[in-house]
Parts: sequence; C-alpha cells; structure tokens
Amino acid sequence: MIKPYVYFLGIGGIGMSALAQYFLQKGHKVGGYDRMASSLTNKLTSMGAEIHYTEGVSNIPKAFSNPEKTTVVRTPAIPSNSEELSYFQNKGFEVLKRAEVLGALSQEMHCIAVAGTHGKTTTSAILPHLLRSSGKKITAFLGGVAHNIDSNYVSEGDELMVVEADEFDRSFLQLQPDLACVTAMDADHLDIYGEIEALELSFKEFVALSPSSDNVWIREGLTLSGRSFGSNRSSEAYVDNVCIENGQYLFDFHYKKTHISDLVFSLPGHHNLLNAAAALCLSLDVGCSEEYLREGLNTFSGIDRRFSKRLETPTVVIDDYAHHPEEIKAMHEAVRTFYPSSNILAVFQPHLFSRTRDFCTDFASSLSMFDQVILLEIYPARELPIEGVSANSIAEKMVIRPKVIDKQNLATQISVMGADVVVLMGAGDIADEVEKVVTHLKKVKHVG
Repeated sequence: MIKPYVYFLGIGGIGMSALAQYFLQKGHKVGGYDRMASSLTNKLTSMGAEIHYTEGVSNIPKAFSNPEKTTVVRTPAIPSNSEELSYFQNKGFEVLKRAEVLGALSQEMHCIAVAGTHGKTTTSAILPHLLRSSGKKITAFLGGVAHNIDSNYVSEGDELMVVEADEFDRSFLQLQPDLACVTAMDADHLDIYGEIEALELSFKEFVALSPSSDNVWIREGLTLSGRSFGSNRSSEAYVDNVCIENGQYLFDFHYKKTHISDLVFSLPGHHNLLNAAAALCLSLDVGCSEEYLREGLNTFSGIDRRFSKRLETPTVVIDDYAHHPEEIKAMHEAVRTFYPSSNILAVFQPHLFSRTRDFCTDFASSLSMFDQVILLEIYPARELPIEGVSANSIAEKMVIRPKVIDKQNLATQISVMGADVVVLMGAGDIADEVEKVVTHLKKVKHVG
C-alpha cells in the first residue's frame, strides 16, 4: 500500500514521528512538514528525512513530487485548508490518515492495542519494556518518549506489535488488534463526539475489533466486554498489599492462578499501578515469565512528561501532560501520596477552548485540591477562540484563588509563591516553559 516515497504532514507529532522512523528503517525515502523543529524532527533529520518548517508548496522537496511514487500521511491536527494538503489532494496523491497506516500495519503483525482516555501512553510504554525484558522481538509505536530507550519507537522484530490506540477522531477503529486493553473511558474529545454516549459507543466498537472478549482487558468499573483488572479482588487480575518503600511502590499481583509478590514500581499514583497491572496482564497473555516481568517492572524509568521530575532541590519540579480533570485529580493524588506534608503549587495551561468550556466546573474542582494554583491562558491548538471562554472561566469557579498570568512571568511568579513542590500540567506549549522555570529556581537558590 505504501509507496517508496512517504511524505508526512505534521511529521513532528509524537505518533507521526514514530511512523516516520518505521518507514525510514524499512528503506523508504521520507520527508515532511511541521511548524517547528524539535528533538523528534532532529532525530528524523539525522536518519535521512527531509523536513521543512515553513508551509508552502514551493518548499516540498522535489523527490516527493510524483504521485505515482509518493504516499502522503497526514495527522488530524493538519487543518483541511492546509496549502500543502490541498496541493496533494488536487494533484491526485494518495493521502492517508496516520490511523489508516497503523491499521494496515496491525494486520501484518500480532497486534496489542492499548486504548483509554487516560493511561494509554503510560501503559503502552510499560508494555514494550516488559516484553523486551522478556526477550520478545517487537515493533512499538508509543504516544510518548520512553526514558529507558529515549524514543517513542521500538524496532527489534515483528513477533509482536504494540500500539497506542487513540480515540481522537475515532482513529483506533482502524486497528485490527489481536489483544487489547482499555484503561479509562471518561468524557473527552466532545468536540469530536458531541456526547459521552457517542464516545462510549466508539470504545465498544473498538473492543469488538478483537477476536473475542477474552482478548480484551478492561479496567474494573468500565461498562465494556472483557476481562477486568484493577485493585479489587473481584477483578480477574488485581494488585494488592500495596505499600511505599524508599519512594517506590511495593505490591503483589494476581492473574488467574498466578501470584507474583513483592513487585517494585517507581511511578507515583494509584492510576499508574493500574497501568502497570494492565501491562502485566497483556505480557502474561503472550507468555512472558514472572522472573523477567519482575525485572522489567523494577527497571522501568518512566515516560517524558508523565510525572517527570525535572528538579529535586531547592524545589521539586514535576512536568506532566495532564490536560483533563480526571488526569489532574490523579496527579494530585500521586503528589500528595509521595509528598504528604508539602505545599504543592499546580501550574495549569488549559488545552482547547472546547475542552475548557465542556469541563470548566470539573477543572475548577480538580485544581482546587492543590494548595496554590497558577493558570496560563488557553492553548488553542487546532481551534479558534470561543466567546466567553478563557482561563478566567476556570478561575471564577475555583474554591481557592488562583493567579492568572502570562507565560513570560511564570518562572518569577513561581519563585515568589514559595511552594515545596511545583507541578506543571498541560498538553500545550507549557512544556517549553519547564526548563526556564528550573533554571530560574536554581538561580535564585531558594523559593520565596
């Protein structure tokens, strides 16, 4: 299906860049456009990809000008009126969505698909680490950069394929999973689905893509067909005897007749324990042994922007992708568990006007659980402004009084507020501010 030349519109995205690496390693000529350079695009360039950062037909490399030899892959984030997209469509190029390409690959390998409105990135990163520790030869497309491999892509063989199954734009319905799991099914992407019932229907369609419900693991409490995992003994797989020692979780895991005791896992938060449980279930399903799973779980070092500690002293600084009220709640629980007596400052950049409008009250409730809060203005991504919707929409509903500030004042404002722990959250460009905050806090030597 894919032609010798592959051109990516939005090549720097976390999912698109993993696919680009795949095709580069398969010997295809790869090029593409993105708005700005990043570590991901720099890596692709070093591998031989031709990438430009100013959109325009004149900037498309000549190597990709022949529709008979070139496949174009687009991300849903590319607007329909994109100049380059319109050019390729009008000139008769094959233009595929990223999900269609992943769907085709999932038919060629034994596919394990990890879905969920929250938790899928962490679970789909833990799983390949466990599989690799067990000697499995895998290809994996991740939704984040795993620290153990410093990559969002694994290419070691075609025994198994691991893929993060994205519900946005119903992308995961293109996959053909042999095994699957669902980590969460909270209301999200209502700009796409309209109502939560439509989102839930989409997840039901996703789990039905597997050969049977016995091939699907479902987090306990979700109204989907499959085997359940969680922390209750009524689930078919569950964690128990959980405690914290030396800043890590120590717990037992039960799966069918298997009982694995004293597992060690370092990612904070009960939600991450359940993500680990899902990965253990899927690993055991494909024949991984207790010995290798124990080692793999103990050595898993996390994912970029998932409770990523960027500074330990004089202030703890944590960077996280949380952009939904339930994710913020989970983040609060994790931080409180590991820093129970600390003054905790949450810095949040809302992502999308529509999400802010739809979950404004829930955002206010989740953020009010922290000791102090800073709000940045909304990161619009693919949207135009919505009248009456702003960061102040959240601030007005909060129990505590947050600071609503511009990004350029962020580092200074954080240092003034005197927190012991600072958590920066959001799916927009707040990630670009983290290093500035860290540098400033190191410079001032103290907070306050």
